[in-house]
Amino acid sequence: MDSLKELFKIGNGPSSSHTMGPERAAKRFKEENPSAASFKAELYGSLALTGKGHLTDWIIEETLKPQPTEIIWKPEVVHEYHTNGMKLFAYDKDGSLLNDWLVFSVGGGTIMEEGQQRKGGSQVYDLNTMEDIMKWCKDNNKELWEYVVAMEGEEIWDFLEEIWDAMSDSVKSGLSKSDVLPGVLKYPRRAQTIYRKATKQNSPDAFRGKIFAYTLAVSEENGGGGRVVTSPTCGASGVVPGLLYALKEEYDLPKEEVLKGLAIAGLIGNLIKENATISGAEGGCQAEIGAACAMAAGMTAFLLGGFIEQIEYAAEMALEHHLGLTCDPIGGYVQVPCIERNAKAAVRALDSVIYSLYTDGKHLVTFDQVVETMKRTGHDLRYEYKETSLGGLADLKFE
Repeated sequence: MDSLKELFKIGNGPSSSHTMGPERAAKRFKEENPSAASFKAELYGSLALTGKGHLTDWIIEETLKPQPTEIIWKPEVVHEYHTNGMKLFAYDKDGSLLNDWLVFSVGGGTIMEEGQQRKGGSQVYDLNTMEDIMKWCKDNNKELWEYVVAMEGEEIWDFLEEIWDAMSDSVKSGLSKSDVLPGVLKYPRRAQTIYRKATKQNSPDAFRGKIFAYTLAVSEENGGGGRVVTSPTCGASGVVPGLLYALKEEYDLPKEEVLKGLAIAGLIGNLIKENATISGAEGGCQAEIGAACAMAAGMTAFLLGGFIEQIEYAAEMALEHHLGLTCDPIGGYVQVPCIERNAKAAVRALDSVIYSLYTDGKHLVTFDQVVETMKRTGHDLRYEYKETSLGGLADLKFE
């Protein structure tokens, strides 16, 4: 598996696959063609179908400035390697082709070329299943976060601290705003209002209200093109930081514990990325929100004192009950139902943890099995339900 540095990325929303990935590709192509007078970008499959709402054309044009860029939409072209394909062309001042590059945005901001190995490119981790990692932990009397450190080195703490700071900033930034998100949906930000209500309550519901508020704050930042952390994607970027921010506040968690929790969340996300997918265009929303819920559940189970079997159970349960969830953004915007799904997934993660902590950790379906099932389910989902805005809730029209 790759380093957590390839899972957690800091950047601007609204989509890791449709915004961050194309931005990285365009930046690299521009650097490799410094003499180009103009560019063209052909967008294929899901990139073409939902690119307008995801700001794909805008980020490519901004990245390739000051040279002009022509955007060509080709939703009917779907490459077998991945549906999020794009081809960049560079031209000289006479309009002659200098270079072209076919590249794919495979989820989480990662870009790859056709035929490139999709799994474990850098091989930082020597084990690729939860079963094997749990066995390593038991054999060595270690916890899951200690396996991360053993593979990544002590320098991973500096990286995770940077990630946590960015996550915290996105919560605070989202809470400070009360405007309407860009786009024809005119979707209002709700995080600030919900936070205000939650802080005035003196009941158990107040904690849940704060989870909603913090998660919405990040998701609304993402929907507005703000700065977030892929966890594991932009579309699901609110779940882990929203729940973690609330837990830190509620239980006065020291930063060391917060970072250990993030390490476990990252490990779980990495396993899903390695053995299935975190791309909504490839696996549906189960691959984004489901993965984020599993990450948040495993993290929270650890922070609330769960032992390794309970952590695995919480993560498995969180993903299991998102199986089949479709990616059907209305209008192609990462707003409806995406933002609400982040808030619901955060409390579902907490519920999975509470349930698992009441058990001895023994259960029938393993985390590895549910990840494999999610992969097969994503493969079987109709194309219309995988970030194309051609089916499901996306059929609803709001002009």
